[in-house]
Amino acid sequence: MQDTFFSGLKVVEFASVLAGPAVGMFFAELGADVVKIENKTTGGDVTRGWKLPSENPNSSVSAYFASVNWGKKHLLLDLNNPAELRVALDYAVAADVVISNFKPSSARRLGVDADTLRSKNQRLIYAQLNSFADPEDESPAFDVVLQAEAGFLFMNGEPNRPPVKMPVALIDILAAHQLKEAILLALLHRERTGEGSTVKASLLESALASLANQASNFLMAGHIPQRMGTQHPNIAPYGDIFTCADGQPILLAVGTERQFRQLCGVLGLEKLLENPDFQTNAARVQNRERLFVMLEASISKMTLNDLMTLLKTHGVPAARIRDMASVFEMPEAQGMILEEKTAEGVDTKRVKTIAFKIS
Repeated sequence: MQDTFFSGLKVVEFASVLAGPAVGMFFAELGADVVKIENKTTGGDVTRGWKLPSENPNSSVSAYFASVNWGKKHLLLDLNNPAELRVALDYAVAADVVISNFKPSSARRLGVDADTLRSKNQRLIYAQLNSFADPEDESPAFDVVLQAEAGFLFMNGEPNRPPVKMPVALIDILAAHQLKEAILLALLHRERTGEGSTVKASLLESALASLANQASNFLMAGHIPQRMGTQHPNIAPYGDIFTCADGQPILLAVGTERQFRQLCGVLGLEKLLENPDFQTNAARVQNRERLFVMLEASISKMTLNDLMTLLKTHGVPAARIRDMASVFEMPEAQGMILEEKTAEGVDTKRVKTIAFKIS
């Protein structure tokens, strides 16, 4: 049922890079007919050329492009050519959903803006993605710009070291989720009323909405989050990484008092439970450096596999630190791979954008 949920739904995507195309792929995975219209004069979506040194320089697609462009029909058109613009407009006016990250002035000039298209199809849902909150702000911005503007970059990294960007374009992904949710609400509204909608999301506001506890730490306690590596400002030991006897790293994420008691039992450190400096989470946060040294001494005597087995048995959250090859050894990861052969015969792979199941 899930892969045919939106069978017959027509989606036109005037979007490039990651966020907008991720929304288009979401609907393709659910069975919608998705047409991606790309700029022929520039060789299509800019990410077609964002290749690793190891990729085929002559291929029409990159791994980056493939990551969010599964299950779509691709049309490369020159929208400054009247005949080719007419083709694009015909698709857009007949669509149920149009996804756009056009600059507003460009969309109006071409006649692919929300007002123009919705005047021709009142059931149309027009989904606009912008970089900044002001929809008329046409300042160029990629994901890392919003990581910086929204505070993520400042918080991310090691103490006394420069900021570090996140290794995936997470702000783009978060904005894609916001736009998907808005489109789904608009589809529900249309089902109830017959009316289309214009929905908008910005990368900046999507990033701000995702600051969660870090925002509340500042808003309620005046705390400005600093770079802490993998550690957590409110919990200890949470995010701490230790080296086992076989040289393998392990991460702990102890979030409750029961879990801390179980951890101490596994490591033979029951004496910590009698020490006021470690009896509560608040005390452990205050004394996290001393706690780390004590935990490290015990963990360093155990192998990763043995320790992981014991921690799992006793309900203590912990993890191996996997590289990408190790990640895709997991059956769960293998089960999320989508494969597709392009029109040029290029075999491509990516992971699903959908992690939920409907039955």
